[in-house]
Amino acid sequence: MAATTATTTAIAVLRDWRGWPGVLGALWRRSLRFRTLTITLLLTSTAILITCVTMALVIQSDLFESRKNEALEDARRSIDQAQMTLDATALGDNPGALSELWDSVQADLGRNSTAEGLAGVRVKANVDIPLNGFTAGLSMNNISDALHNRVAEFDDWQSWQSVSLEVGGRSVPGVIVGQQLQVPEAGPFEIYFAYDFADADNTLTFVQRTLWIAGIGLVAIVAAISFVVLRTVATPIVQAAETSARLAAGDLGVRLDVYGEDELATLGRSFNAMADSIEAQIKELGELSLVQQRFVSDVSHELRTPLTTIRLAADMLNDQKQEFDPTTARTTELLHTQVQRFETLLSDLLEISRYDAGSVQLELEATSLAHLAEDVIDQMRPLADGRGSELRLVAPGGYSPVDMDPRRVRRVLRNLIGNAIEHGEGRPVVVTVDSNQHAVAAGVHDFGLGMDPADAERVFDRFWRADPSRQRTIGGTGLGLSIALGDATLHGGSLAVWSELGVGTNFVLTIPRGETLDGPSPIALEPQDALGEVGDATQPIQLADLPAELFDRGSLE
Repeated sequence: MAATTATTTAIAVLRDWRGWPGVLGALWRRSLRFRTLTITLLLTSTAILITCVTMALVIQSDLFESRKNEALEDARRSIDQAQMTLDATALGDNPGALSELWDSVQADLGRNSTAEGLAGVRVKANVDIPLNGFTAGLSMNNISDALHNRVAEFDDWQSWQSVSLEVGGRSVPGVIVGQQLQVPEAGPFEIYFAYDFADADNTLTFVQRTLWIAGIGLVAIVAAISFVVLRTVATPIVQAAETSARLAAGDLGVRLDVYGEDELATLGRSFNAMADSIEAQIKELGELSLVQQRFVSDVSHELRTPLTTIRLAADMLNDQKQEFDPTTARTTELLHTQVQRFETLLSDLLEISRYDAGSVQLELEATSLAHLAEDVIDQMRPLADGRGSELRLVAPGGYSPVDMDPRRVRRVLRNLIGNAIEHGEGRPVVVTVDSNQHAVAAGVHDFGLGMDPADAERVFDRFWRADPSRQRTIGGTGLGLSIALGDATLHGGSLAVWSELGVGTNFVLTIPRGETLDGPSPIALEPQDALGEVGDATQPIQLADLPAELFDRGSLE
């Protein structure tokens, strides 16, 4: 299962992202196994790299120091033997004895040392004793001025420098060791020994290659071990994540397979126990909800018959109230009003029960939202006039027909406009209709009491009022906004609210052109104009006065 999940995730990532940076970034965010393995390999590789580099540097330093010390010791030994030979030989009066002795010393220097090259330079020329310097496999060009000056200045010191020597047509590291040799009667000579470190360099290359191979092998071994360990540990976690996702999606019967007695097994058993508890509670709540829905539906249906009789009696009494005394006439009028409200409440309760049962069906028709809003405004205008509010329509778009259920959308607009009139404090109510390529929308903006953010979050709750002491004056049931939200959701759209205390409230109904809302609403939720800026800018638009070809082409969209 884990391998299948990893493959599916990889395929999904490759489809969703373009380029390796995006792929790796998505894997880093989505895969715990990939993230843990990557961190482990990075830290392990860093540690092994530091270890290998440190070991290589230490070995290189040790090899160089060891080989250098050997070269210094070899050069010193050769010089000492040559000096002993020079000091022990008696030259006499033979003028050629010194030259023969010097040739013999040169040969002894070559035999007694392991140097690959020799060179000798007279420190101070003495014309009376004509002895020349020599070279044997070492060019004087390889000797720097600094080394030459040190050897010439200190007669009893041994000096050296690192150089690159040509051996067999290739450059190899080496050192040149210089020291003075005192020749009787001729004076001091600078003797230089050249030692190549090709063998040490080969040894160092072999060691470094071995270290890098061993380091790469260790990284591969650590990666394999980490993968096995992570697979063992992460597989149950991945299964738990997949199972919890299925449980959250509504598959209440899904459970984890539990093996062993370790912590993961304890986690699996706890998860299964939690899932059992959630399933039992959801089933219980579902049964209670069904009972409640059935009760509301049955009560609403059962009350309709006696309510019809009561309404007929109330209508008859209300028609004859002029014949009653004032007190009885007022009572008859109140009875007629409350019976009408009770009948509306029963209708809303039946509608809510249909939403709860999921049995609501849309009756879609190609409808112009702008025309629909104008019709609703004409119907609500007498109520607005009675409350001292002016209804204004602003419709820059929304004329071309869109598939919707006109009865439900009309009900939403009627509810929003009615609430705006009731809470608008006699100020204008602006209805805006607009559209874009994604949706059509209608906004209802009043400049009345407004609400604070906490109240605005609960405005769609059933039977909820921001101010419980404030009575409904136009016969609302407390279910209108909840039903309006259900109607908007049923269309695949949205119903949102913005409100601010003392400033006003704005509701925006958005209906998509397709099945779902794929873009922003044509109308901003937070209005941009204050009451003082509205003025005469929102005069009612008579749609009947607009050319008919605008609606045919939808050019105002």
